Amino acid sequence: MTEIANLYETIFKRKSVRRYDPNPLDEKTLAGILSFLNTLKPLYGGIKTEVKIVPQKNVWSLQPKAPHYLAVFSETKDGYLTNVGFMMQQMDLFLSSIGIGACWQGIPKLSKEALRSSNLKFVIVLAFGRPAETLYRKSISEFKRKPIEQIRDFAGADELLEPARLAPSAVNNQSWFFTGKEGVIHAYCTKPKFLMGAWIRIDIGIALCHIWIAAEHFDKNVEFINNEKVLSSHPKGCHYIGTLSIK
Repeated sequence: MTEIANLYETIFKRKSVRRYDPNPLDEKTLAGILSFLNTLKPLYGGIKTEVKIVPQKNVWSLQPKAPHYLAVFSETKDGYLTNVGFMMQQMDLFLSSIGIGACWQGIPKLSKEALRSSNLKFVIVLAFGRPAETLYRKSISEFKRKPIEQIRDFAGADELLEPARLAPSAVNNQSWFFTGKEGVIHAYCTKPKFLMGAWIRIDIGIALCHIWIAAEHFDKNVEFINNEKVLSSHPKGCHYIGTLSIK
C-alpha cells in the first residue's frame, strides 16, 4: 500500500520531462527500475508484453533525447494499446516518485538491433533519466486540462475521476469520457482524428491506470469488464472501452 500511496501522490504533481542530464543512470538505480517492471499490473491478463531498457544510441527521435528508453512490445490482441497505456503509466509514476524524469514518446523509432530483441510488435517508448529541468509541478493549477465537467456526465466519483483528468495524453488531447453511477464507471475514448488512433487507445489506458491507483488508495476493489449493454448507448463521437466495477 505504501507504493500505491506514492504513485497516487505523484499523480498530482508529475509532469512530462523533456530535458535530461545526458549521463546514464547508475546500475543500482537501473536494477531498481527493472525490478519494478516485474510488478506492473496489466489491464488485460491475456496479452503478452515485454518492456526493455534501450540506450539512446538505439533510438532515433526528433524529440529531446534521454539517456535511456523503456521500449514496449506487445501481442496485437484486442485492447493491447489500452493495456500498454495502463501498464506503462504505472512505470511513469514510479520513475517520477523516485526522482527520475520520464516522458511518453510516440514518434521515435528503434534500431534494427533493438527491434530484434523481441518477437512482439513494438508499440511506444517511455524516455527517462535524471531531469535537467524541474521534476514536479508546484500545484494542480499548472496542469492544462479540461474541467472535470467536460470529461464526465455524472456525479459521485470525482475522487477517482480527478486523477484521470490529470493524466497525460498525446498532444494533450485528453481523449476520454466517463459515464456511470455509484460503483460503476463506463470508460470511452473519443473517435480519433488523423493519425491519432493508436495514441488515443494508449491514452485511455493511462487515464484508467490513474483511476485504478486512486481506487486502491481509497481501499476500493476494481474489476474491469466489458458490458455489452453499454455498447449500444455510448455518447456521440465516442468508442466504448470498458467498465470499471468499483466496490
